[in-house]
Amino acid sequence: MAIVHMKDIVKRYGSHLSLDHVDLTIGEGEILGLLGPNGAGKTTLIHALAGIIGFDSGEIEIFQKTQQKHLKEIKKQIGLVTQDITVFTDLTAKENLEFFGGIYGLKGTELKNRVEQTLEFVGLREHANKLPTKFSGGMQRRLNIACALIHRPKFLIMDEPTVGIDPQSRNHILETIRKLNKQGTTILYTTHYMEEVQHLASRVVIMDQGHVIAEGTIDELVKKIQHEEKIELEVAEPTELLLEKLRKLEGVKQVTQNNKAIHIISQVGAGNLDRALSIAKDFGGIHSVQAEKPTLEDVFLTLTGKSLRDGGEEDK
Repeated sequence: MAIVHMKDIVKRYGSHLSLDHVDLTIGEGEILGLLGPNGAGKTTLIHALAGIIGFDSGEIEIFQKTQQKHLKEIKKQIGLVTQDITVFTDLTAKENLEFFGGIYGLKGTELKNRVEQTLEFVGLREHANKLPTKFSGGMQRRLNIACALIHRPKFLIMDEPTVGIDPQSRNHILETIRKLNKQGTTILYTTHYMEEVQHLASRVVIMDQGHVIAEGTIDELVKKIQHEEKIELEVAEPTELLLEKLRKLEGVKQVTQNNKAIHIISQVGAGNLDRALSIAKDFGGIHSVQAEKPTLEDVFLTLTGKSLRDGGEEDK
């Protein structure tokens, strides 16, 4: 069952078309990775989903209810982890959670229990009475997540939740996300770290210039561009004659040399790995061999022409 349906959503900022007839479905219980270069429209999409901004045309349904008619009710079941840390620096971790829990109508014993459980869940229980200004960047990020979890949302939107933190804190947050998902929370996750999406997402959507340009599992997306593979051979004697013989193999698109390493780009399914090895053996032997198939990073680069971490205009 789908938790979210975005149908033909259009959002303009003046003459700029930030969302251009976007359709998006998020299934119950999945982690959907949302990728796109800067300026692709990811933040606008997130803000529209969360009900922070309106849109010019189209329709959003969340929990099988029309967002525009049931916005207040829907917001009670959504959590938003913002890219910027949005906690109160003059309140302790515990007081921050009490405040955000109160916004969602929690009080008394229920609020107290939720605060303790949520602090425990994000690994901050021992720091409950400390101010966020005393926290490391990773701990602040975890408190930011806790504030979005205090009311136990069915649908959690996470906008760059691991920006600028150390690897240990990142791993802690990723593990928290996996636990949440196993408990039944549906998650929309956007990041500039491709490896996070590869480890977390059950499905991926790629946006560019306000459009959804591709979606599917990682394997499905890779198959869309799986027309070539990379072979790297390190040989004893990388002669010009060897390079010429490799270039003549059917399906080989490019052969380049870097010291003793030879890089071959070949059409997938051409069977050139075995042929290349056979040829290289006649030229003094092979020190190492490596064959690579396309990755999610390759898919992204092919579809958008940009690296995921490319700079550029601020995303809208």
